[in-house]
Amino acid sequence: MLTETFPSASGGTVPHEPHIPQLFLDFIKEGDKFLVAGHMEPDGDCVTSQLALASALRRMGKQAILCSAGPFKRPEINSYAPLFTAAPDEQARSGARVIIVDCSTPDRTGDLAPFLEGLPAAVIDHHNTPPPSEWPAYKNISAMSTTFLVLQVIKALGLQPSKEEAELLFFGICTDTGFFRHVDSASSSSAAGDAGGNIGAETFQAAADLIRAGANPKAAFAEMYGGKSFGSRKLIGHVLLRAESLFDGKLILSAEEYEETCRFGKEGRDSDTLYQILQSIGGVEAIVIIRQESPENCSVGFRSKDWVDVRSIAESFGGGGHKNAAGLYIQGTIAELTPRIVQAFEAVFS
Repeated sequence: MLTETFPSASGGTVPHEPHIPQLFLDFIKEGDKFLVAGHMEPDGDCVTSQLALASALRRMGKQAILCSAGPFKRPEINSYAPLFTAAPDEQARSGARVIIVDCSTPDRTGDLAPFLEGLPAAVIDHHNTPPPSEWPAYKNISAMSTTFLVLQVIKALGLQPSKEEAELLFFGICTDTGFFRHVDSASSSSAAGDAGGNIGAETFQAAADLIRAGANPKAAFAEMYGGKSFGSRKLIGHVLLRAESLFDGKLILSAEEYEETCRFGKEGRDSDTLYQILQSIGGVEAIVIIRQESPENCSVGFRSKDWVDVRSIAESFGGGGHKNAAGLYIQGTIAELTPRIVQAFEAVFS
């Protein structure tokens, strides 16, 4: 069994040291060439984890090839798409090792998976899904982001983040924490529970370390929340008008119709702002947004403020994620899925 997992993280000058398995560090030190892969439909945390890790590997004199099946739908990461390959050729694969970040199983890499098959692989991830038992892994399901873990790896390899790496890692932490809105005071609020350490303090310590290394919070905020299209604001309006308040206001459910998906495009979505608006409503504990991605299939996004475990609900439909943020892709229509999802929340709010 090569995988080791740890329920709490640390970094910077926080009292305890990060628990990074030596097998994982040896996997990196002993390799010369790496395919740095991430999950399909990447988010900011995934992409910046890949970019910063690849940069650090290159500073160590190693070759790093960025791989992603895409698509890069989110406007804040669109500009990075040309740096990634979706189909590494045999020359790239020859002699390479794989490091998968922000997910733990090959299937989550989508169409990239066949190109990674048969290569020695390792994982850096903060999600709950276990990796194959033979893979060295640095997993911490209490960590607020995978970029937080990549920072610990860079330090454990004897490096300090460069200015560019600091900017990338800071941005990744910001995207997965909603610019720190979702950071709680202690690791006991996480899915993993508390085994020592304060994940809230550690997250801000990592942010402070990255700012000292050159990250700019003002620039990161502008990159996350600026430059939105006019259409994206109109789409939020459509979804808000369709919102329903259920279970005495504890659940807000809304939908994006297929016509709107076609009209505004997936790149017109601004889920973070939409969830932020809905979570600001008094008494709301959980939010569900159902999107008709095609005539036959929907994606469903779940968010919760605190005690509601939306991951368990997503998992009951074949999805996954975190306690307070989860999702799934499922066959069906909005009309068919809505009563099933409402029924799943009845046990929560009864």
